[in-house]
Amino acid sequence: MGSILESTYFFIIVMAFKLKYLLSCMVALLALVNPIQKVFVITTLQAQFDEAKTRFIAAKATITAFLTLLFFLLLGELVFSYVFHVELYAFQITSGVVLFYNGISGLQKGTFIQFDSTVSLRDITAVPIAIPMIAGPATITAAVTFPAHYGHTNTIVSVAAVLAINYFFMYFARPIGGMLNRFNLMGPLVRIFGLIVATIGVQMILNGIGTFWISIR
Repeated sequence: MGSILESTYFFIIVMAFKLKYLLSCMVALLALVNPIQKVFVITTLQAQFDEAKTRFIAAKATITAFLTLLFFLLLGELVFSYVFHVELYAFQITSGVVLFYNGISGLQKGTFIQFDSTVSLRDITAVPIAIPMIAGPATITAAVTFPAHYGHTNTIVSVAAVLAINYFFMYFARPIGGMLNRFNLMGPLVRIFGLIVATIGVQMILNGIGTFWISIR
């Protein structure tokens, strides 16, 4: 009886540890994907596209982003090192600069993206919504680096779960956006998330510099 209880206790501890790792990976990716930002994007598109088209954009962009992140998750380090001869720290620093610029833009202008009135559905679904707004520099860097820390299985599951959450926010962006506008929260939230995105960009730059410093030492 004692051995069964010990085995059960050990199993619970192992599963709790694995769940903690999985949740940690998911939370980190969720902050980078930033689903609330997509509510702002879909809300911006309301004047040009009806609800059916914006939901089509959400579905297609999510699939495109998932395939992009899966590619970099499985082959990203190989592509950077052996095809482009680019070190990961260089990619981290560059991605951090781009993310910092986007965050400052959202903080100052109150919007992350602006579309031309003549933009077509085909033009915006893959770029810029799927890439880089969902599968952007930060999430691609995470897809390349997270497997070394969290494992491939946890990272793949986390990417799928986070993109599912992001799709939910995009799918119901109109009612969510309407509620935020009703309470005058849209503008302040854009600027708050702009600050968060800019901060993540700075952290990525510092991480890249740290990795570079370790490599030359």
